Amino acid sequence: MPARERVMRMSVEQPMWRALAGYRVLTMFYAVGLFATAYDRFPRPGIAVAYYCVLCGWTLTTLPRVANAASCTRAFLAADLVVAVSGILLTPVADTHARIADGGPTLPSIWTAGSVLAFAVKGGWRWAAVASTAIAVANLIERGAPARDTVHNVILVWVASIAIGYVVEVARASERTLARALEIEAATRERERLARDIHDGVLQVLAMVQRRGAVIGGEAAELGRLAGEQEVALRTLVSGGPVPVLRVSKNAADGAVVRLVEEDPDASGDEPLDLRALLAPYAGSRVALAEPGAPVRLPAAVAREVAAAVGAALDNVRRHAGAQARAWILVEDEPESVLVTVRDDGPGIPEGRLAQAEGEGRLGVAQSIRGRLRDVGGTAELISVPGQGTEVELNVPKNTTNMTNAKNRKSPRNPGAADDGRGARGAARGKAESR
Repeated sequence: MPARERVMRMSVEQPMWRALAGYRVLTMFYAVGLFATAYDRFPRPGIAVAYYCVLCGWTLTTLPRVANAASCTRAFLAADLVVAVSGILLTPVADTHARIADGGPTLPSIWTAGSVLAFAVKGGWRWAAVASTAIAVANLIERGAPARDTVHNVILVWVASIAIGYVVEVARASERTLARALEIEAATRERERLARDIHDGVLQVLAMVQRRGAVIGGEAAELGRLAGEQEVALRTLVSGGPVPVLRVSKNAADGAVVRLVEEDPDASGDEPLDLRALLAPYAGSRVALAEPGAPVRLPAAVAREVAAAVGAALDNVRRHAGAQARAWILVEDEPESVLVTVRDDGPGIPEGRLAQAEGEGRLGVAQSIRGRLRDVGGTAELISVPGQGTEVELNVPKNTTNMTNAKNRKSPRNPGAADDGRGARGAARGKAESR
């Protein structure tokens, strides 16, 4: 039997709309009942009767308008407020001044509160404040002068409508938060299900291909290396790590061609970027990435420059240390700065080689690494011992607004890190100092 999909709709404000519709009907009957009990005391009851006919017709025919926020348009709210204010202003015409001075009710009576509450439920406390102010002005005009009971009623409507409007805004924010939490929970469960399936099948096959390829050698070794890189990327994906988002797009002209388009990290504009997401594509079978568990946020331009400098450092590893060299990337989120270390196990850089390359016009390290960090107020330090690998430290202050001061900052030291790529700085520095 095929499973049926059940769609659950939740709305914390929908009960408020139903309550508002019921309130309008009940207060309509209440206003008509008050008039009926005092009919003989009205000098011009015909005006009141005409108004109540309009009020009853308007209330009953507009019930669908207060069924939900979409139906309750601004035009309806404005017309509803006009009906309420008109009833208040017609009260001195239909009733006697003595009854009004004694605190007699207006023609719409408490029905006007329903009009104000509609503003509150629709637009929040600001709309409620505007509507209750209009009702307050109409009540003062109808009374002719401020009276104790009039001021009391006006303040009551003001406070109640603004409070309800604020509650509605809070409820809507809570509803959005709940919906987002449910969405994340559903995505997490699906990720866990896929992770179990992938771990039991695909990851094990890729790991086996990597091992067998290394044993066989030749073209199989290259295939094993590629399988190892895919295993790392896939393992990062299913474990929830930051990886580039891929979306599938179909070319209309070439119906059978499906292109994978990598999301541009620049799409976030000026918003801070998570440096981990920019460095994740560099991880592979021969490049290990160690990162904090929490996002490492930097200004977008700064994060991209740091990632580009890391890419330049890895290019130097591949170019000068050979295809079989291994590299480690360590990201540390410290209180005042972000420190990224790139270490390799290559032959190192001979003494004076960087100065010679710069003199020959090859400015890879000077511009691609140090220049990038200098432009964003950071520093780049290169430590290399011949035969024992090279280490590049990229230090970026978190407060990059004052570039002049940031350029003079030195890289922080962390001698207590573990020796799994995390203790690269201490080890390489010790080797350099022993020369």
